[in-house]
Amino acid sequence: MKLDNTAPGQPGADTWSDEDLDLLRQTVRRFVQQRLQPLEAAIDQADDVSPELDAKIRQEALELGIYGFNFPQNLGGPGLSVKARCVIYEEITQTSMPLVEALGHLPLTLAYCDSGQKAGLLKEIVSARKLMTYALTEPGAGSDLGAIQTRGVSVEGGWLLNGSKQFISNAQTADYIVVLSCTDPAAPIKRRLSTFIVRKDNPGIKGMVRYQKMGWRGYHLNGFSLEDCFVPHEDVLGAPGQGFEVMMSCINTDRVFSAFRAWGIARRAQDMAIEYARERKAFGARLADHQAIQFMLADNDVELRAASLLAHEAAHLTDIDDPQARIAASRAKLYATEMGSRVVDRVMQIFGGMGYMTELPIERFYRDMRAFRIGEGTSEMQRIQIARHILQH
Repeated sequence: MKLDNTAPGQPGADTWSDEDLDLLRQTVRRFVQQRLQPLEAAIDQADDVSPELDAKIRQEALELGIYGFNFPQNLGGPGLSVKARCVIYEEITQTSMPLVEALGHLPLTLAYCDSGQKAGLLKEIVSARKLMTYALTEPGAGSDLGAIQTRGVSVEGGWLLNGSKQFISNAQTADYIVVLSCTDPAAPIKRRLSTFIVRKDNPGIKGMVRYQKMGWRGYHLNGFSLEDCFVPHEDVLGAPGQGFEVMMSCINTDRVFSAFRAWGIARRAQDMAIEYARERKAFGARLADHQAIQFMLADNDVELRAASLLAHEAAHLTDIDDPQARIAASRAKLYATEMGSRVVDRVMQIFGGMGYMTELPIERFYRDMRAFRIGEGTSEMQRIQIARHILQH
């Protein structure tokens, strides 16, 4: 099966039959299990993916039809229904972070491209020829966008940017970095910020570093500075002062994706634990026959089901632009990422010493899962958003 613009399903319309969805699931699952999962251990050990392998995987995903699967048709994507997108979410998250990244969950901030940007930059990104990332986080500003210190000053022909960014995904390998900058410090937060497309060969990018991490090995997180970085007017994304709106346009989908990523790792770990419990014997009986193990598997099952329901609800509400989508995405992200750590911890306990060894991916799941409670808005930030919502309604 290959997805294209003639595939069933349009944004917001679940016209895919159960047979279509099942075939889609089988196709993506086969690609993940047979092509990607065998690469995980070597990438984790090397803490890198070669540019050649990354480009090859992106091309294979493009040929399969899942690259940019989250994009509507007007941005060059397949325009899949929310059910179809959720099927892909569920399957692609069964591999490691750098390999999931190569499958092309693209930033919806590109909806703000003007006609010239659509003809150039957007086509390059949707076709996997070029890569884009976006840079929000700074040494003194994470989820608090009002604390952004990077400054953009209007000059003849464009803008000069000065500031620093940290913990930016794949900044070193991206062709374009969408930089959030303060352009009117006196304005309200919703008019204070602007977004700029900074090209990788821009001489104003200084001091690019790569951070060494506990997990997500092979997935680059970078820091860099901007020193009198000139960006021409044609590389402003959206209108000046529209940066808050531009960046918020993708926050819900990114949090939903984060929820699915945590759920996917946890589900894979649970599947491994079930198989192991059926085969491994201790004290004359299978692990599966011991009540302590049964309770752990049962708790995992309930939590996985709850996280799945929250993630699917958030995806649906985001798809139809429901006012409740923002809080639904926070609920899903909070619960799924916290749940994932609990599930993987139980799975490691079921595997015992073997789960702690690098011969199995359980210890990698354990390391990787921890970061999801920080990225895309910490668990504490999600709790703040949810609490404010319920206290105001």
